Amino acid sequence: MLKVILKGHDCFYGIADILRMFYSEISEDREKGFVTAADAPDLTLINTLENDGSSVTEVKESGKRYAFDGAPLETGREVRRSLYIALEDITGTALPWGCLSGIRPTLVASEEESAEELARKYLVREDKAALGFETSREEMRLLGLVPHDDLNIYVGVPFCPSRCSYCSFISEDISHHMGRLGDYEAALENEIRTLAPHINRRISTLYMGGGTPTVFSDEQFARLLDCIYENIRIDPSCEVTIEAGRPDTITGYKLDAMRSHGIGRICINPQTMRNATLAKLGRLHTSENIVRTYELARDKGFEVINMDLIAGLPYETGDDFVESVSKLIKLDPGNITVHTLYKKRRAALSKETVLDREESRGDIDAAVSEGYRLLYEAGYHPYYLYRQKDTGHGLENTGFAKGDTGCLYNVAMMSDARDILSFGAGGMSKRCFEQDGPASKHRVERCPTVKDALRYIRGSFEAAERKRAFFGL
Repeated sequence: MLKVILKGHDCFYGIADILRMFYSEISEDREKGFVTAADAPDLTLINTLENDGSSVTEVKESGKRYAFDGAPLETGREVRRSLYIALEDITGTALPWGCLSGIRPTLVASEEESAEELARKYLVREDKAALGFETSREEMRLLGLVPHDDLNIYVGVPFCPSRCSYCSFISEDISHHMGRLGDYEAALENEIRTLAPHINRRISTLYMGGGTPTVFSDEQFARLLDCIYENIRIDPSCEVTIEAGRPDTITGYKLDAMRSHGIGRICINPQTMRNATLAKLGRLHTSENIVRTYELARDKGFEVINMDLIAGLPYETGDDFVESVSKLIKLDPGNITVHTLYKKRRAALSKETVLDREESRGDIDAAVSEGYRLLYEAGYHPYYLYRQKDTGHGLENTGFAKGDTGCLYNVAMMSDARDILSFGAGGMSKRCFEQDGPASKHRVERCPTVKDALRYIRGSFEAAERKRAFFGL
């Protein structure tokens, strides 16, 4: 067992974060002042914050000391950095994002003058520093197109036609709860009709996500769209995106219903273009279904279509992922988002399968880099980026866009700098307050909605009233 003793500071969360990047079984003892990794070598490290603000990590058994040769960072980042330097040497593993352990490396990148400085200060690999620096500038540009006083709306539908083995996001697999879908749609309408009359702010973006919003019947889906547009003031400049997701749930009727409201942005998400993988993951469509649905949506006049892929899926190699990227590039969608498989809490896949530390599926890091190279070559550029804990190979999720087609909602939501009003079970509404200091810094207050769909159905009116009070409407 590896033990990290904290000396001169109490940054337990940050120390645990760095340990988690290398090991799995992490626990904190705040009373005794240490953090442990049960699946690590038997070592004791002393992580000290010095009086001058610098940090040193010492191996108790050998006396070897690790520190950064340069100016200290803010305390939380500084103690992470010296521990990362120690663990990189102990394990012989350098991680792509160095000592950056947070969800938004682009937030740190936005503070730097160059990719080289990002790489130097935080031990970030050169290619990732360049990616983070470029993406941070595009995120800031797009965020500037969303006025701070505007409101951004999320409508959540936590149902899918089947549950993918890598996913725990949705509340229910609708194949076992068909009767609840109509009730859920009615509850959403009730919450929208209750709260919408009190909204007195301009709407910048509206995003309907899930789950799979197109899991509704044609009539239910059209009725929900009608409810949204009849009750929420959506002017022509508002960006509206519908996450259609599964091609097996998309019909010509639903596409026509969206187009009748002027909606021009949708997501059609294959995750992989390899049929054998799709079947083993529990997805009810083929790559041929994806292509047909994509072409139908194009014919219906959708200007921007996003398509998601996941790197590091079980049952396929890095080469399979690169082949999927190539196939999507040939379709020429406006956006392609590359996710890296990560361990979701209630997913069927084990953490060991997700992290794949032995690289049984090949070099996913290299495959992602090759996928990015192909996207750049085809005229795409990164417009938003974020990371998640327990992601295979220490990688990231990156949205790529052609031209000026990046999704404003994605940037606004991820920024924690713009207000989000969320309808539906499991949604998180938030208010973001500007503070003195860096422009990227905001104080955020959150108002969660109950995750269980049945409880939400029973209490959608109360959910609306709670958000009305939260936003002071």
